[in-house]
Amino acid sequence: MALSGSLGTFAHPGVSRIDYKALDMDRVLTALLARLWHGGMPSIISRANTLDVDVFVKLFLQHPEVFDGFDRETTTRWMSTHLLDLVNRGKVTEAVAGPRPLHGFTYRFRNSRKSRPYGADEQLYEMLAEDEGALKSLREFFFSDVDRSTGEITPGPGTDVETQALLHLVQQAGKQMQDRADTSRPRRPYPPLCAEPARQLCQDVMRLLYHQEHMPRTVLVDYLKVLFAFHLSLYHLRMMKLLPAVVEAGAASAACRKGHEATEVGDRCPYRVRLFLDVQGVPGTPVAALAERSAEIWYRRVPRFIQATYQVKKLDEFSDHLVLKTTKLSHPAGRNYFTPEEALQRLGKSYRKDRDAFFLQRVNRVRDEEEEELPAELKQITQLGLDPFDEYIEMLMHYKGRHYRNYFIECLDTMLLKHRPGALIAQPRGGRSNGRSSARRFVLDARLLEVLLQVSLLREGSDGTGNLRTSPMRVDEFLALLRDRYGLHIDQLPDTDGFTGAHLDDQVALRANAAAFLNRLREIGYYQDMSDAYLTQTITPRYTIGAEATTGAAAR
Repeated sequence: MALSGSLGTFAHPGVSRIDYKALDMDRVLTALLARLWHGGMPSIISRANTLDVDVFVKLFLQHPEVFDGFDRETTTRWMSTHLLDLVNRGKVTEAVAGPRPLHGFTYRFRNSRKSRPYGADEQLYEMLAEDEGALKSLREFFFSDVDRSTGEITPGPGTDVETQALLHLVQQAGKQMQDRADTSRPRRPYPPLCAEPARQLCQDVMRLLYHQEHMPRTVLVDYLKVLFAFHLSLYHLRMMKLLPAVVEAGAASAACRKGHEATEVGDRCPYRVRLFLDVQGVPGTPVAALAERSAEIWYRRVPRFIQATYQVKKLDEFSDHLVLKTTKLSHPAGRNYFTPEEALQRLGKSYRKDRDAFFLQRVNRVRDEEEEELPAELKQITQLGLDPFDEYIEMLMHYKGRHYRNYFIECLDTMLLKHRPGALIAQPRGGRSNGRSSARRFVLDARLLEVLLQVSLLREGSDGTGNLRTSPMRVDEFLALLRDRYGLHIDQLPDTDGFTGAHLDDQVALRANAAAFLNRLREIGYYQDMSDAYLTQTITPRYTIGAEATTGAAAR
């Protein structure tokens, strides 16, 4: 039976704005660019037709004064492989999602039906809104060649060839489309249940953008996509621990709402993410087994997270009912919605009579929609003597729990970039569906390691001005930073989340993992053997950056 109407609706934007579908970070970033331009709102594009590869090629060939010497075959191949994000690449159903998000205005050329961000762009924007400096820096980077008041584009002398091509496309086709903010979908800035994930994202974005004068634009954009996916995944992993606790307590702790002010405070946070990563990258090893255990612990939390989300969502619907149908409740001043914590207040004794009546009606609707006799599991639920709210939630979990669990896991896998550059999780392809050969395990892909190195090797100088500069870092210091800041464990096991300490066999695996980490650093060019002395094992920055820019985004 499919629950009709509002019975089965799921997800609360105060928890996450993502629709829990498989994400593609090119499309997420493309949609985020529209929000950057329109102050947090999505865009409405008015265009005559759907854009395919031939349309883009035609725009090039029609303007030889700009694209001199371009022939059709070469242009088509270049567009398909370098400039365009294609859906179902190489298949009969291949279609253009949009240009790669190398410049801010590329969002105007997306085909919306093929380029869906599923709310991840909104989630990112609201997290970035924690620091206006991060939003401003991103706008300046992606729209650096655009006059904000007139919209005129003036490419700079250092603009790479891919971005130059996209800018000319915008100039040539700009009059054939209209772009405006979608004012029917205004921002709803829900206060976060935990402020720390957004704060860390903003700090890392600021630090990564420090490198924009020192690395190719295409590389930096790829790094940003990996960084966005990384922080989205860390946020949702934290919510998997935090939200059920908030539901049980009825509110988030004050420390979470404010954000943890110091490393030692954050380290005591019971909801922070702690993952053990397999750097060796070889299934079947003792290290892989530890990383599989770490992933299994986290993915087992998904059903309780789904249930907690349902609880918040349905209490929010009950709150709206009280506002619309009674005089017992009104929206907070200045907004027409409730936060998750405000919705949870409806579990109080003063609302019990109205709550029981509201959810008893919904329980009866679920029973009435069942055309045949109630399933055995549902009969057991009705015989437990639960109050109507709890009975309704159990019914929803019976009918829809597995459905949303599968969608959430698929979404989480894509945020963790499974099978993609920058992956934080791996799963063997083609293994037995219920066997260990198909078990997920947390990993550290070289692309993600490069991104974390770029943001971590920038540190404040000793002059007290807040200016950042690159400087070498000892390997043990970097491993400690990964643990303390991001909860990524490589040479040590977490002290919670499925682990209680390292046994003798584990110590052997940890040493092998640490050695693999050194080899990974050596492979990507950040580490050279100076000696076997522990204190001389240092990581060398790839780019040398002085103290020209200033920011308060210091890593903690």
